[in-house]
Amino acid sequence: MRPELVLAGAGKALVDHRVYTITLRRMAEFIEVFDRLAMPVLMATLGHPLGFWTSVVGPQNQLVHLWGYDSLADYEQRSLARDTHPDFPKYLAASGHLITAQETRLIRRAELPLLQAWAPGARA
Repeated sequence: MRPELVLAGAGKALVDHRVYTITLRRMAEFIEVFDRLAMPVLMATLGHPLGFWTSVVGPQNQLVHLWGYDSLADYEQRSLARDTHPDFPKYLAASGHLITAQETRLIRRAELPLLQAWAPGARA
């Protein structure tokens, strides 16, 4: 993931934090399907993601991805565009048997004064 995209997410009001639990030993297949069928739709409707990660410690077989939004209205508008995109059903059909659970959270940034001092461009 490009660092400048992750840093861009720091300014977003809301972050969509998604966790997909994938069928045991099917992560590679899921990632291939996701990259081929979901990502073109998601990039066209949601924009650039903040990042993607897979679990290493703790619950296994999980893909975590984050998407930044300027407001709840922005989230709703872009989610509707994704859900109504004509190619999105292809991804849903190809991935349904690979996903055993999905968690979706909307989280907002916590303002911590000490962290502000470490922000890019901050002066001591």
